[in-house]
Amino acid sequence: MAASVSMEGRFAGRVVLVTGAAQGIGACLAASFAAAGASVVLADVDGRAGTRRAGELVLKGCRVRFVKADVGKPADVRRLVHDAVRWGGRLDVLVNNAGIGSSAPLATRPVGQWDRVLAVNLRGAYLASQLAAPHLAKTRGVIALIASTRALQSEADTEPYSASKGGLLALTHALAVTLSGRVRVNAILPGWIVTDRWRYDSRRTTVSEADDAQHPAGRAGRPEDIASAALFLCSAEAGFITGAHLVVDGGMTRRMQYLE
Repeated sequence: MAASVSMEGRFAGRVVLVTGAAQGIGACLAASFAAAGASVVLADVDGRAGTRRAGELVLKGCRVRFVKADVGKPADVRRLVHDAVRWGGRLDVLVNNAGIGSSAPLATRPVGQWDRVLAVNLRGAYLASQLAAPHLAKTRGVIALIASTRALQSEADTEPYSASKGGLLALTHALAVTLSGRVRVNAILPGWIVTDRWRYDSRRTTVSEADDAQHPAGRAGRPEDIASAALFLCSAEAGFITGAHLVVDGGMTRRMQYLE
């Protein structure tokens, strides 16, 4: 089911590439841009889920293409960007959403786990941005990086994930300066987002009234909240915003800082 999008058609004629687009937040991002009129390239390492997601959008009348790619592999990233530009004829928006988590005791975590998380979450976003930048410069396009509030506050035993998301914030303002006047670059920091409706597996998240009440906004987040922020930051309405970090967490991070 595509997300509800205001100003339908505002991305008509635009080509958008979303990584990690088969399920969860990425799937909602892809559907939202497609519903707003964009031609969307969905990229994901899960070929089965990606093909299914793209098929659903095609049935809704959207112009989309799925490309199986592992952004942790430089060759896949090069192929992905080339394919997206060849298919779309241009590139207007890159959404670096692909990411994986990691939780293991600090003392026993293998270095390979650290390397894999950083390769996907941070290096993949860097490489995609590097390769897409010349094409985005031609359209005065936009890069959006999906970070996390874990860049600002951490849970125990999540060092690779937290470090990768913190790195995305630094990458955001570095790219914004490097590409100034040609490509805008911003980051979105999701908080607690319940992705059940955008997944194919049977895994379900239990959110209690107490969980919702922890958020000053009165509820946990939904992928549509992140999609709305992304569509705004990638639109002409945000033309004076670059190098910014937008926290979308229902006020939870500020609340926790206050409690501390």
